Amino acid sequence: MTLAPSLSNPVEPSRDCPRCPRLVAARDALREQNPTWWNAPVPAFGDPDAWLAIIGLAPGLHGANRTGRPFTGDHSGVLLFATLGRFGLATGTFANRANDDVVLTGAMILNAVKCLPPANKPTPEEIRTCRPFLDGEIAALANVRVVVALGQIAHQSAVKVMGGRLPKANFAHLAEHRMPDGRMLIDSYHPSRYNQNTGRLDEAMFDAVFARALEVRQPL
Repeated sequence: MTLAPSLSNPVEPSRDCPRCPRLVAARDALREQNPTWWNAPVPAFGDPDAWLAIIGLAPGLHGANRTGRPFTGDHSGVLLFATLGRFGLATGTFANRANDDVVLTGAMILNAVKCLPPANKPTPEEIRTCRPFLDGEIAALANVRVVVALGQIAHQSAVKVMGGRLPKANFAHLAEHRMPDGRMLIDSYHPSRYNQNTGRLDEAMFDAVFARALEVRQPL
C-alpha cells in the first residue's frame, strides 16, 4: 500500500522508524498478522498551505494503522470529516478508506504519535521520542494560524512544539491558548467512539470548536 505524502518526506519518519522499541515490536507483529495493512508511521494528510492544523493522538488499530490515513477506517473519522465538510475544509465523499475522494482545503491532520500504540496508550517516552516529527510538521506548515488539539496528549504535545508552557495552558474542551509565536491553540475532546457514545462529545460541541477556529483565524 502506498500513499502520496502531504508533506515532504524528510519531515516524516521512515516506514521502518526504529525509535520506539515497543511500537516497533507491535508493528512487526501486525505485519505478520495483517500484511495488507499499512502497519507503519502514518503521515500527515491535508493541504500543505493549510491555515488550520488538527492534531490527534495516534493511529488506531483498525483505523489509520490499517488504512495509512489519519482518522480513516474507524468511527472517530466519521465525525471529524463530516465536521470539516460542514465548515468548508473538506470536499469529496468520505467513505472511511484512504482511496476515497476526500480532499482537505485549508486544513492538515497530524498526530502526536506516528505509530500505533498498544491499547491506544503511548508511554510518555514514546510521546517525547515522536515529538520531533510533529515539530517538523508544524514548522513546515508556514501558513498555519490555528491549531486544534484533539485530546489531552495532543494538547500537551502541541503546547510544547509551539513554544508554550503547560502550567499556563490547561486542557479543557474549547479552551483557547495564545502561543508565544501568535498562533492560537484550541482544545477539543477527541472524537473517539467512547467519547461520542458516552456523550462527552457531540456534534454541536465539535462544531463549536471549528466555528471558533474560523473566528480567531488571522494573519500573524
